[in-house]
Amino acid sequence: MTDAQQSPTAAGSGASATQSFLTTEMYQAVRQVPPERVDAVVRAVLDGVHQAIREHEVTYPEFQAAKAWMIQVGEGGEWPLFLDVFVEHVVEEVQAATQQGTKGSILGPYYLPGQQRLPSPATLPMREDEKGSRLAFTGQVRDVDGNPIAGAEIDIWQADDEGYYSGFAPHVPEGNLRGLVVADDEGRFEIRTIQPAPYQIPTDGPTGQLIEAAGWHPWRPAHLHLIVSGPGHRAITTQLYFRGGEWLESDVASAVKPELVLDPQDQGDGTGRVEYDFVLERDEATAAA
Repeated sequence: MTDAQQSPTAAGSGASATQSFLTTEMYQAVRQVPPERVDAVVRAVLDGVHQAIREHEVTYPEFQAAKAWMIQVGEGGEWPLFLDVFVEHVVEEVQAATQQGTKGSILGPYYLPGQQRLPSPATLPMREDEKGSRLAFTGQVRDVDGNPIAGAEIDIWQADDEGYYSGFAPHVPEGNLRGLVVADDEGRFEIRTIQPAPYQIPTDGPTGQLIEAAGWHPWRPAHLHLIVSGPGHRAITTQLYFRGGEWLESDVASAVKPELVLDPQDQGDGTGRVEYDFVLERDEATAAA
């Protein structure tokens, strides 16, 4: 991030992420979790906390400091930021164990549903003077047997060349570098955009205070976010990274997987070109219905 005056604050980003999450179907699904499941998971989490307190002999001043920090996280709207950066990658790892097809990755806190639908070939909405290296991203969406998925959808969003996301930085236009791209009858798509920059998560709030206190760095490598779906198939949430980029080996969110690293090739016109195919498995619940 190059301009501190334009940097999204932790509170601003947190408020946007919280508002977005509370309106999604993912949040509504929480209401359907049975009491027995809540009891089992919450008890396990508390047992882990209790064990950490005993193992590290946590003192009362440390306990009170932790309590004050958690209050600040809530008041600043940073729970989506904290949980998505430090916890979500393990939830995704557990889910991935039951999935076939393309490797998944975390959703992250910057997803905004309801973006503009764009038939392929598509250019993501961007400013006339959008900075950054041009990127041509092509591929095909298929099922696990190799059959193309007609009308597959690629919900894609990304940071700009300075690491800012629309909807979370006030100077970036709404919907910038976001879109829902619809593949053709052969499941093929072509998306023109710019290559995003690495960015640091907002550090002026309690999450940043924790990172500083622990001596960690706050950086994420450059990446594209995607939710790829198709009729009758299980959607995959993933991220695609760029070979040779900074922070690939030490992503603060622990979300990088080698299978998800792109290697764009300059074809001589200044545009990096890369092809990446997605493989989706059948949604058995939908098939049964």
